[in-house]
Amino acid sequence: MDNPARLPILRGMEYDSDIVIVGGGLNGPALALALAGSGHSVTVIDALSTGARQTDDFDGRAYALALASVRLLDNIGIWSRVADRSQPMLEIKVSDGRAGEGPSPFFLHFDHAEIEEGPMGHMLEDRYLRRAFLEAMDGAPLVTQVNDIVVAQAASTQGATVTLVSGKTVSGRVLIGSDGRASGTATRAGIKRTGWGYGQTALVAAIEHELPHNGIAHQFFMPPGPLAILPLPGNVSSIVWSETDETAAQFATLSDEEFMAVLRPRFGDFLGQISLRGKRFTYPLGLTVANSFIADRLVLIGDAAHGMHPIAGQGLNAGLRDVGALAQVIDEATHRGEDIGAADVLARYQQWRRFDTATLAMATDLTNRLFSNDNPLLRAARDLGMGALNTMPGLRRKFIREAAGLTGDLPALMRG
Repeated sequence: MDNPARLPILRGMEYDSDIVIVGGGLNGPALALALAGSGHSVTVIDALSTGARQTDDFDGRAYALALASVRLLDNIGIWSRVADRSQPMLEIKVSDGRAGEGPSPFFLHFDHAEIEEGPMGHMLEDRYLRRAFLEAMDGAPLVTQVNDIVVAQAASTQGATVTLVSGKTVSGRVLIGSDGRASGTATRAGIKRTGWGYGQTALVAAIEHELPHNGIAHQFFMPPGPLAILPLPGNVSSIVWSETDETAAQFATLSDEEFMAVLRPRFGDFLGQISLRGKRFTYPLGLTVANSFIADRLVLIGDAAHGMHPIAGQGLNAGLRDVGALAQVIDEATHRGEDIGAADVLARYQQWRRFDTATLAMATDLTNRLFSNDNPLLRAARDLGMGALNTMPGLRRKFIREAAGLTGDLPALMRG
């Protein structure tokens, strides 16, 4: 029986835009601006109103933008809008231990001075990045923004059409799903997902501290899950604290004072006195990868294609690699005179991104499983491994370049 959410599409269709993007969070607008910059018309559809997406409230989210991602944002005209709100990450320190006992003497230390390109990346709050995208799209003549909900989609040999809850339709040569892990675009196309939950929840907040962080990011692995302490401008850091679902649910109900009382033994005193800044938020953690990144006239990017553990801070960076790769595939196909929505064109994007994404997802999964336990043999092995790696400059430099997003087959927009 046909899926009622899939509608017939007429031959000889006229397009509202070259490309239709469902999802106006971060990856969708980034792709829209990249494509518009090379002359393509784009419609971006998002269920939230522009006002709701422009809010200045801090929702706990901040991103560790790798150097390669910063380059892409610069190339599409975004970085100049947010650079003064960002914090360079000059060092990364990775350690292992238990709450209240401090870190193991064996640790990893990555210093940006070991590579020539500059800081490994920058920290930036979601609210500033989101607003910059909205403002940039407002000023882009080839980008049309629509606030509505997609309820159906269809594809033919000529193009794709989506139907909105308002009854309107929007058509394009290719449809892009950038609508998150529960992507309706993927579901309506019949694309299934592979993944699992970790039994962990991330507690996210901003913390003010007495001493300067000096641009150093910390990743402290504890048996229930890691605590990331990520530098923001001023004496402020963002924390992403992974705990078991049960414990996180208990901590989420605590008062701010009680929450800080359980955080302090884990956070330590290396930044002096600490206090909560703003609200706290929780996000369940899991791994989910679409079984295919493409379908007829359809492509998935960002979390719609892959969602992974935040342990290495690579979620948005992976999405922006999708953006750079897809923009390049479409641009090259256009210059060759090809149909940008043809199956062989979209297959180039999938071939480019799928293996890299699967490798990254498995690496984050393995790292989380290796470190999120209290097995004494595994603890000894990983501590000795970190200590040994820290004494190998060549290998350490490779890890630094990986963290900066400078390895692999980089899209042109990320190549400096």
